[in-house]
Amino acid sequence: MSETSLVMDALRRIRRSSGVSLAFAGMVSSAATPKRQSLRLEHFVGNTAGALAGVAVDAGHGLGGKVISVQRPVAVDDYLRTPSITHRYNTIIATEGLRAMAAVPVIVDRRPVAVLYGALHTDAPIGARTFDVLSGEARALEQQIVASRVMGQGDAVTEADELRDRLTEAYGKLRVLGRSVDDDVLAAELHRISETLVDSGSVPGPSVSLTRREEDVLALAALGHSNARIAEDLGIGVQTAKGYMRDAMGKLGASTRIEAVVLARRAGLLPG
Repeated sequence: MSETSLVMDALRRIRRSSGVSLAFAGMVSSAATPKRQSLRLEHFVGNTAGALAGVAVDAGHGLGGKVISVQRPVAVDDYLRTPSITHRYNTIIATEGLRAMAAVPVIVDRRPVAVLYGALHTDAPIGARTFDVLSGEARALEQQIVASRVMGQGDAVTEADELRDRLTEAYGKLRVLGRSVDDDVLAAELHRISETLVDSGSVPGPSVSLTRREEDVLALAALGHSNARIAEDLGIGVQTAKGYMRDAMGKLGASTRIEAVVLARRAGLLPG
């Protein structure tokens, strides 16, 4: 299946699952330097006036350009008024009648290759579910693009995914075990072993410093554990676990647990 077909399938699922009035996407150019990258908006599902079709969005400008530059999801409640982005494309957005919008990068080989958008024709805040749907589809698209580029070597991709899941599970168990032993030397050795499973240099950019408890909570969240399960495994209260998760999300700039796990993986804080 072509990358265009993969993107269109993702947009259809985004529109159907999140309820946004317009889902759209652009592929990122392979420029010599990140600052010269741009994406061309060519794929749309939903209500559009056609003003966005074919628009080239430069790195650093507008919502998509900011996403290319920071390589992380960004959402705005009112595109035309927010101070968090440049407004080079306001006339086009106004023509489309769009207000609230979220965009998520699709990253392959540590480089953004596409940006997925979800937009509303109102300034109602982009909800956590919409953000989760966009982030989930971006991650699935990353894997599908990798699979399509290895020309049929799907088994290798599957094995890589399974290995990452096993590493994530081992990492989480080591963190819990390190917290449960009374021997300080053994606890330190377990922590050292767990840290060999992550790559702190995965993505260039500002470093994020999490406490060991915040790392513990994220490691278990990556396994799909609920707050109650995390609290039980770590021997802490549910509200305390929620507090650690909230603090970790704040440091990572994440709006949801899923986004926090994705960003932590990209920052080399979790096996990925």
